Amino acid sequence: MENVFIDTDVIVDFLTDRKPFSLESAKIFSLIDQKKIRGCVSALSFSNLYYVLRKFGPHKKVISSLQELSEMVDILKVDSNTIKSALISDFKDFEDSIQYFAAQEHKKIDSIITRNIKDYKDSSLPVMTPEMFLVTFENTASN
Repeated sequence: MENVFIDTDVIVDFLTDRKPFSLESAKIFSLIDQKKIRGCVSALSFSNLYYVLRKFGPHKKVISSLQELSEMVDILKVDSNTIKSALISDFKDFEDSIQYFAAQEHKKIDSIITRNIKDYKDSSLPVMTPEMFLVTFENTASN
């Protein structure tokens, strides 16, 4: 089973039904739900998601959504090594550098799914948009 790291922007698209991006992110979460892929997110994503989602609904509803998410995905740790690696990296976006190093330290991530590919230009892991991932996954599954 493929292990994919899902960047926060893709999760926001899914949880807020943000058009036009929500269709692809919903398909990715459907694959996770069907256990065709394993979705992984960093612990950092939960605080970022809470901050963004509070603009869309009350605390209890946001927490409920985050609890459901936590049941669907593996939550990767963010520790001192993650932060130190992010601090000395060449990433222009600090939050993305933390996400990247959380994924990289997991050792079993096959790809990163994000809409901000340019922020991961120095990645040693394959980085794809949700649309690119779905095309690749469907091609692999049909072979």
